[in-house]
Amino acid sequence: MALILGIDPGSRKTGFGIIEHEGGTRLRYVTSGVIRVENFAAFPERLHQIFASIVEIIAEYRPDEAAIEEVFLGRNVASALKLGQARGAAIVACMQHHLSVHEYAARKVKQAAVGNGGATKEQVQHMMKVLLSLPGLPQEDAADGLAIAICHAHTQQHLIKTAGALHSRRGRLLSTK
Repeated sequence: MALILGIDPGSRKTGFGIIEHEGGTRLRYVTSGVIRVENFAAFPERLHQIFASIVEIIAEYRPDEAAIEEVFLGRNVASALKLGQARGAAIVACMQHHLSVHEYAARKVKQAAVGNGGATKEQVQHMMKVLLSLPGLPQEDAADGLAIAICHAHTQQHLIKTAGALHSRRGRLLSTK
């Protein structure tokens, strides 16, 4: 059993979700939400708010691993730079608590969670409700955090299956180091 923290970073809103992954594809919802930083705060203060909030979440729920969305380059370079800094604040918070951090492209997250790399925000929200048996739709950014955690769970499970297939074909144990 592993608790996975998924983080969808943003300089104004950072979504997060924690799931429990127990063997196979068994997933259980733990919590999710959105860290909203004060718009009137200076940018370094916003980064500190993201960092401090992630630290609080880690301290309360004690996840085993973290997964975060990679930066994508859009048309606005300034936005991409701010997003990168928000990611950095979240990653440092995770590393300070000795969590391994895994990074996933947005298309891969959507593919793993919805089955379509070009899925809309609404489709991601709906699939999080279905996959995690939620009573309602999670907030957009929280749904993205949950989807990132699910992407990591599926990726880890695939790696374990692949290693097992290689083990059985070659008749020896693969090194985990």
